[in-house]
Amino acid sequence: MSSAQNSDSVSHLTQREAAEIDETLMGPLGFSVDQLMELAGLSVATSIAEVYKPSEYDRVLAICGPGSNGGDGLVAARHLYHFGYKPSVCYPKRTQKPLYTGLVTQLESLSIPFLSVEDLPLDFSKDFDIIVDAMFGFSFHGTPRPPFDDLIKRLLCLHGYDQTRQKRPVIVSVDIPSGWHVEEGDIGDEGIKPDMLVSLTAPKLCAKKSSGPHHFLGGRFVPPVIADKYKLRLPPYPGTSMCVRIGKAPNVDISALRENYISPEFLEEQVESDPINQFRKWVDDAIAAGLREPNAMALSTVGKDGKPSSRMVLLKGVDRGGFVWCTNYESRKACELCDNPHASLLFYWDGLNRQVRVEGSVEKVSDEESEQYFHSRPRGSQIGAIVSKRVCLTKCCIIHRCA
Repeated sequence: MSSAQNSDSVSHLTQREAAEIDETLMGPLGFSVDQLMELAGLSVATSIAEVYKPSEYDRVLAICGPGSNGGDGLVAARHLYHFGYKPSVCYPKRTQKPLYTGLVTQLESLSIPFLSVEDLPLDFSKDFDIIVDAMFGFSFHGTPRPPFDDLIKRLLCLHGYDQTRQKRPVIVSVDIPSGWHVEEGDIGDEGIKPDMLVSLTAPKLCAKKSSGPHHFLGGRFVPPVIADKYKLRLPPYPGTSMCVRIGKAPNVDISALRENYISPEFLEEQVESDPINQFRKWVDDAIAAGLREPNAMALSTVGKDGKPSSRMVLLKGVDRGGFVWCTNYESRKACELCDNPHASLLFYWDGLNRQVRVEGSVEKVSDEESEQYFHSRPRGSQIGAIVSKRVCLTKCCIIHRCA
């Protein structure tokens, strides 16, 4: 998951600085071309996945030029395939160096189709949801030559669809929108107008003139020695993410947000006869899928005033008697359970498209169970519990469940 960073607080590079940094990375700092290309392509793919989910935008066309920018596009296509997209590649001017032929072989081994310029449909909107512009990078000079000049014009024409409100594929440009000057931007208004720009290493000066709704930075590999030398102000990357959003996310119509869920068929004869066994099986599935906090559940209670309240807690155990979690006797949830000993639980496992509801009465566990749980907690948690003086466990007995 990416986080946002103000674009004004991030450094932008000139063409000369970008070239020098690449030379330093591949010289004294020991990076190889294929290593940097792999990191760049992965950054592009993860940026796309942040915004354009494969459930809505799965048909991808990567248009790749003959240089490093094109190589980044080839790598991105491979990663997008593994992310669940359906990429196709247009690579009209192939580079016969082993690095590039290897990238082509990797894509062919995945049965990713390669389309010639002649094979491309006249109307991109009918066949593709995303077009990756990986034609030219920051080292490009001069005027685009055939067939790229015509491809740029065709992508530029897609913006005419905005006036007719006809759906068009979104355009993602890798590092530099093709047809742009690296520093001065879209001179003559003849370059691609990307919906998403994925800058690499650091944004180039032209990125300041990009008006698309999405701008991401990828390339989580810049060492401090380079950042110090060029006085680079780069945003922190959240968690393990390979990309970070620059600038604010566009305003979104919340009412229009809708994820189309596609789940495997689940037949009645496949259901365990014992609901507790079925629940345990699904918990195991959530753990095996690597979902974060698979034991998290929403606990809903109702006070004596009749007003419901919900909060997230962690499941601590489940058996024939019910579901176990811990609470403080003096908390709001404990007070509400004292007034009304009925509650509901909701487990939601994103990624598996599953949820489980539990409804039942609540009772405290025995003093022995509570003491046993207390001594199983980390030392710091025990001290905190002693300070609060009234930490206990409660138990919810299942009376109804649906998925």
